[in-house]
Amino acid sequence: MAELARRIEDWGYAGLLVADSQNLNADVWVELALAGAATERIGLGPGVTNPRTRHPAVTASAVATLQAETGGRALLGLGRGDSALTQIGQRPVSAAELEDALVAVQGYLRGEEVELGGSSGRIRWLPDDTIPKVPVTVAATGPRVIAAAARHAEHIDFTVGAEPARLRWAIEAAESAAEDRRPSLGAFLNVAVHPDRVVARDLVRGSVAIFARFATEGAPADGLSEVTRRGIDGLTADYDEGRHGEGDAPHARRLEDDFIDRFALVGTPDEVLERLAEIATLGVERVVLVPGSLDADPALVAEANDLFAAEVLPHMSALG
Repeated sequence: MAELARRIEDWGYAGLLVADSQNLNADVWVELALAGAATERIGLGPGVTNPRTRHPAVTASAVATLQAETGGRALLGLGRGDSALTQIGQRPVSAAELEDALVAVQGYLRGEEVELGGSSGRIRWLPDDTIPKVPVTVAATGPRVIAAAARHAEHIDFTVGAEPARLRWAIEAAESAAEDRRPSLGAFLNVAVHPDRVVARDLVRGSVAIFARFATEGAPADGLSEVTRRGIDGLTADYDEGRHGEGDAPHARRLEDDFIDRFALVGTPDEVLERLAEIATLGVERVVLVPGSLDADPALVAEANDLFAAEVLPHMSALG
């Protein structure tokens, strides 16, 4: 992790998010501590944690510790939970439970007394006015979570895929719920840069399936092409949790090429940059890149990441 974090900082990325999924990844807070000690500039945080496997007070204390130890570089990502919960036989939390946790975490991070679970308390060790409050982002797919994030979070990172019409729907949902607030808007996007589109698609099949299967849960299908809608329906029907994130899983292998081309950003540097430019015009201020699937060839993933850093990233500041 330390080596990866240094490389990401050297490439010029704004930050590094680490997944919190105890059965599939090393512990998120240990990894973030190592990344923080190895770097000087990039933002760091979980991408994302959930309020079921970690109590909001535990999460608030952990991210405040990261904030203090890195001189104010922490970001807290929250979501309903996916593999962290399904791998231990539980369902993602409800939108209402997530919103309650989001309100609680924000209170803890502000040093306030928080009422939760029939008792009240605060993070008593927080230093006074010596470090800025940790900003909170929510990974949001459906309208209820988008609305909760718009009401309470500093940032929203949509997990609705890369189709511009669908992103436009999500942005409008956030703006409608935000009223006088103006949260920063971003998007999790599956990305693979490679001169061979077949190779690029295969690199992200498993990670595309992770995001796509929830893309219409509790939400209208506004902005989704027929191809994308059909692919999501197929994933919902036969997703194998035992092969979560694997590109060679049957549910991932069945994804149509056109589906991946629409939901993800795959292809040459110029093709990916063109798609990113279109997304930027919608008002998306930040992109969280999700690279290869869990079982993707590490050498190919590294090749794709190197190509993105060399041929795409230097041009992204010009997108606005």
